[in-house]
Amino acid sequence: MTLTVSDLSIARGGLPVLQGVSFALGPGEALVLRGPNGIGKTTLLRTLAGLQPPVTGQIDGNDETIAYAGHADGLKPTLTVEENLHFWAEIFGTRGIETAIDAYELNSLRSRPAGALSAGQKRRLGLARMLVTGRPIWVLDEPTVSLDSGAVAMFADAVRAHLGQGGSALIATHIELGLDARVLDLGAYRASLPALDDFDGSFA
Repeated sequence: MTLTVSDLSIARGGLPVLQGVSFALGPGEALVLRGPNGIGKTTLLRTLAGLQPPVTGQIDGNDETIAYAGHADGLKPTLTVEENLHFWAEIFGTRGIETAIDAYELNSLRSRPAGALSAGQKRRLGLARMLVTGRPIWVLDEPTVSLDSGAVAMFADAVRAHLGQGGSALIATHIELGLDARVLDLGAYRASLPALDDFDGSFA
C-alpha cells in the first residue's frame, strides 16, 4: 500500500502552517520529517491519520491502513502491560502480542499496571501497540521521547523489521535513528501568513 500526498495545505487554529506538501511513501520505505518546532509536523501527521481535514490537496491511501502514534502513549493505566496490548489487538482485530512484548523487552513488566510504569517504559509499551495493529503504514510523532539509547535501538529495530515485511513508516523526529530513510524538510513548505487585515479579521 502506497501513501501519496499531493499539494496538501494544512492549518492549525485556523491559520495556515504548511502548503503544497507532496510526497509518496511506498512499501518498505521510511520517510523522516524534519523542521523546527512549530512548523506543522504534528498537524501534518494528524491530518494524514484522519484526525483533522486538510485545507486543500489530496491524500491517496486508506485510513484503515494507517496506525498513528502521537505524543500520548494511548494506555489504560489500570490495565497491565499484557492487558493493554490485548486490548489494542482486539481493537484492530489481530491476534498475538508476543512479538510486541519481545521487541520492546516487556516480558518482565507484563503483569505491571501501565500506571505504575516509568515514562520510558510507558513509551515502550505505547510503541509496542504499533506491532499489534496489523497495519502497514506507521505514522509516528516524536516516537523516541522519554526513551534511553537502548530503547531507541529497540524502536529502530522494530521499524527495520516492519519495513522488511513490506510496511512503511513516516516519522517526525530530530533523532538520528540509523535507518535507511529519505528526509523531507518541511521548511520548504512553510505557509505564508495572511495579510495583516485578513489576520485581524480572522479574530473579529
